[in-house]
Amino acid sequence: MAGSAHGHTPAAWTGVIISFIGFCIAGVFMVAANVPGFWAGVGVIVLGGIVGGAMKVAGLGMPKESAAVAAARDAATAVAKAHA
Repeated sequence: MAGSAHGHTPAAWTGVIISFIGFCIAGVFMVAANVPGFWAGVGVIVLGGIVGGAMKVAGLGMPKESAAVAAARDAATAVAKAHA
């Protein structure tokens, strides 16, 4: 994944950060035996996915790969395998 820039977008970072905060909230309230607080944390986790998805739709995610880019990547991979 390191060569594809997968997940290196504002939409991905924002969604993951919000979800991580929700995970922390849910964890604290689970240890504290506070059921409503736990479910509030789970709600924040879901909110992170919704916000990340909305940001992706708004154009802050990875653009879809064109056929030309996919063909060039496949050709480069084939050449690299032939020389290996």
